[in-house]
Amino acid sequence: MSRNTLVIAICLVGIILSLLLVGVVSATLLRHVIQIAPVVAALVAVARRAKWETHAALPIFIFWFIIMVLIWLYLLGIARIVSGRFTPAEIVSTVIIGVCCLCGVASSLRTPTTASRTLRILMFVIFAALQVGAMWLSLSPFISHD
Repeated sequence: MSRNTLVIAICLVGIILSLLLVGVVSATLLRHVIQIAPVVAALVAVARRAKWETHAALPIFIFWFIIMVLIWLYLLGIARIVSGRFTPAEIVSTVIIGVCCLCGVASSLRTPTTASRTLRILMFVIFAALQVGAMWLSLSPFISHD
């Protein structure tokens, strides 16, 4: 496993663990387990050394970084796109996720690939859709009761 691939794997694990911590602290574990499903799938692709691994991880990193920025903007009183109460543990988790995302994006962009352009685009779109879909599902009324 190359250094960049190892960094990608570590960053995905960091996101998974941080989101699970938030789920435990906020008593929304089911919601967060659903949200990490695409992250786990990307981690499996990395572990299996799929030639499209970085293009599965990249949209995950971008998605979660955008979510973290929206949370930070709310906490700083700049924007109200996201709302809620955030415990210190949740705030620390947002920082960890943000750092993992930035490192993951940088490593994803630096990792050479033998995958075709079509496959890279397809995997990016599929994993972006999976992550958006997981977020949507996790916020649906039949899940949000936990």
